[in-house]
This record gives sequence, structure tokens and C-alpha cells, in this order.
Amino acid sequence: TTIVRSHNRLLFRTARGIVPDEDAQDVVQDTYLRAFTHLHSYRGEAALGTWLARIAINVALTAHRRRDRAEPLEQRGDGGDSEADMISAPDEEQPDARAGNDELRALLQASISELPPIYRSVFILRAVEEMSVADTAFCLGVSDEVVKTRFLRARSLLRERLASKVENNARDTFGFAGARCDAVLAQVMAGLERLGILRAG
Repeated sequence: TTIVRSHNRLLFRTARGIVPDEDAQDVVQDTYLRAFTHLHSYRGEAALGTWLARIAINVALTAHRRRDRAEPLEQRGDGGDSEADMISAPDEEQPDARAGNDELRALLQASISELPPIYRSVFILRAVEEMSVADTAFCLGVSDEVVKTRFLRARSLLRERLASKVENNARDTFGFAGARCDAVLAQVMAGLERLGILRAG
């Protein structure tokens, strides 16, 4: 029970690095089943969480291939926000700040979700879970240099996606339409009538 509770978030986030949200929970469950039936193979060469994360990645890769064998991992991106926060909120926030941070967190989560899994998995382990390069390399079964290269690419792609989302929503940022616009127009018209600049009727 303690192992499960203390590693749930790590494994969920690890799974989300590869599979969409609707598959992540199944990956986490399968990871624990596989880990508990192979505890004898854990030699302590890495922290328990890192070892579990590596199993989760293998399970997630299998699920990914089963879900869509025709599309390479490098080219697939899974859109949509995660139901569980990949980006954690501070415990103490003012209501206005919390609302703003929630919007930013949702935007960031959506952008992370759109990254191709090959980069998303590295980004989540390095930036979200704050794993070291060595531990990330162990989990993914790649070299330290590959982790560094993919992480740089992930950050570059993420910046591009965030910039695009901000630009696309810029027009709505200071929205002033509908009832508010009508009210201001009515007040302006009334003021002009009082000044004799615009006659009624």
C-alpha cells in the first residue's frame, strides 16, 4: 500500500509521457502487477521509483504499439489535457492568482500533451518529475546524451506550441463585447445628446 501511494503520481506522469490519458491508469496498474511479480529482479541499482518508472515506460510502450501499430512513436502526439495534474499547484494561493495559475497550468498541460511521446516522456521525467539525466536515461534505456538532446528539442517544441496558443488567443485576451460594449455605447450616445452634439430622434 505504501509503495503504491507514494509512487502513483510518478508512474501516472511517466505513463502520460507515452500514452494518452485514458490509457495511463491501465499502464500504472499493469506496472504494479509486473513489479510485484518481479520484485526478486530488483537489485537496487537504481532507486525504487526509478525502477518502477522504467517498468511503466516498457508497459506504456507496449500499450502504445497495441493502440496504433502503424504510426511510429516519434510521429505521434496525443492531444487533450490530463485529468490528473501533471503540473502541481502550490498549496497556498490567493483566489485570483489561483485562477490565473489554473489557466496557465491548463495551457501548459495541453501543450505538453501535444508533444510527440519521444520528447514528452523525456520532458515529463526531467522537468515535471525533476529526475536526473542519469535516472531518465536509465528509465528510457538510452544514453545521457540522447536524454539531453531530446530534452532540448522538447523545450523548443513546447515554446513553439505555447507561443502559437498565445498568439491564437490574443484577440480574446481583453474581450469587450456583448452587454459591456452595448452599455458603453448607450452611455456615449446619451452623453453626446446632452452636449447637443447628437440630437435625439
